[in-house]
Amino acid sequence: MLIKHIRRSVGRAKVAHAVVVIFMEFFAWGLLTTPMLTVLHETFPQHTFLMNGLIQGVKGLLSFMSAPLIGALSDVWGRKSFLLLTVFFTCAPIPLMRISPWWFFALMSVSGLFSVTFSVIFAYVADITEEHERSTAYGLVSATFAASLVTSPAIGAFLSVQYGDSLVVLLATIIAVADILFVLLVVPESLPDKMRLSSWGFPISWEQADPFASLRKVGKDSTVLLICVTVFLSYLPEAGQYSSFFLYLGQVINFSSEAIAGFIAMVGILSIIAQTLLLSVLMKRIGNKSTVLLGLGFQLFQLAWYGFGSEPWMMWAAGTVAAMSSITFPAVSALVSRCTDHDQQGAVQGMITGIRGLCNGLGPAMFGFIFFLFNVELKEMNPVPNPITPGTEEKSAIPGPPFLFGACTVVLALLVAVFIPAQHAPAVKTCSTRVLTEAVSSGGGGGGPENSSVPVSDEDNEPLLQDSSL
Repeated sequence: MLIKHIRRSVGRAKVAHAVVVIFMEFFAWGLLTTPMLTVLHETFPQHTFLMNGLIQGVKGLLSFMSAPLIGALSDVWGRKSFLLLTVFFTCAPIPLMRISPWWFFALMSVSGLFSVTFSVIFAYVADITEEHERSTAYGLVSATFAASLVTSPAIGAFLSVQYGDSLVVLLATIIAVADILFVLLVVPESLPDKMRLSSWGFPISWEQADPFASLRKVGKDSTVLLICVTVFLSYLPEAGQYSSFFLYLGQVINFSSEAIAGFIAMVGILSIIAQTLLLSVLMKRIGNKSTVLLGLGFQLFQLAWYGFGSEPWMMWAAGTVAAMSSITFPAVSALVSRCTDHDQQGAVQGMITGIRGLCNGLGPAMFGFIFFLFNVELKEMNPVPNPITPGTEEKSAIPGPPFLFGACTVVLALLVAVFIPAQHAPAVKTCSTRVLTEAVSSGGGGGGPENSSVPVSDEDNEPLLQDSSL
């Protein structure tokens, strides 16, 4: 009776459901920022960042491999069950941090198979929003991710100092369980019943599940190829930055723990503003593509500033620019969703998330290796007074060489993004039924064999984006 009452009161699927799921998942992991660095160093004292790169690399590779399959399955069987699956397995390693660190890192690596909550969430949002609302909704979801990082690392660090890491892990576990229960009891299904019922009985083909098949299909569609390359080149340095930046602030720039917490809060708050108010205004005024280019420009400026900055005020100023660059990914996701058919939202968003997962593995390894090449030492957990000795002063002319390398990749991303077609929606209208999809395909000169009503057959013969320039 209680469950029925809750479901009745919740009603239809809303963007708010996606927002709550994302917030709780990343808030739980944000609490563990400081304890996880401590456990990582205690478990692997000799090669801390090398092992961090290896763990993140395995997790990212598995995420890349599984994202297309999970996205395609959610297109057929609905979003809710896969939201439950991804949230559960993503949060499963949390309680093991204090029980067994080795098992924690092992399970965290394997959890990459299901660390694709964002792709299912974006497909969920695409199911329940109109095209003109989608960029704002994606901005809200991304802003929620930023909001979860505004206070959670600072709260986790404070509780860790005052009460120990065990309490922080317990609190993160409770929030993760609450997130799982929220998906199970409150979140309604977003995919229309007609689409799901017509899909039952038709198995997912290996062509849909194979991530390399998705990559091969990328080459057949110029628009999705350009978008995927842009995502890869822009998110690679962002993922590397996340893995080591706060430790970099403490040890190289000499930020205190309070200053780092304040920096996180400032960037998070400004990111929320950028991804809600600013993103909505920019999408209406300058359009989708120009918003992506502007976000990449902010990211380039931010990374270059991080690379050459050697004073705390420079980091604060660059952090402001970093918040403005956060508009890039929701703008890209909105661009993809606007020119993707309803029954392929999960597959295409899964492919984009898979590329981000691959970057989550390669980025930390790249940053750690470049820090090593330029003799920037990041092994010690606690900053020491006067860490730069006279003998190393000359080597610090460029304090953050990985950030400059990242700026170079963003320059390439900008060059690629310039060639993304500015408008897609007018070419072929997004449709929610397979009959209309088949009519458009046959009328648009696709040249493929005649499609049956089997929902997986369309994807075998057509590009991922239905209305892109071929």
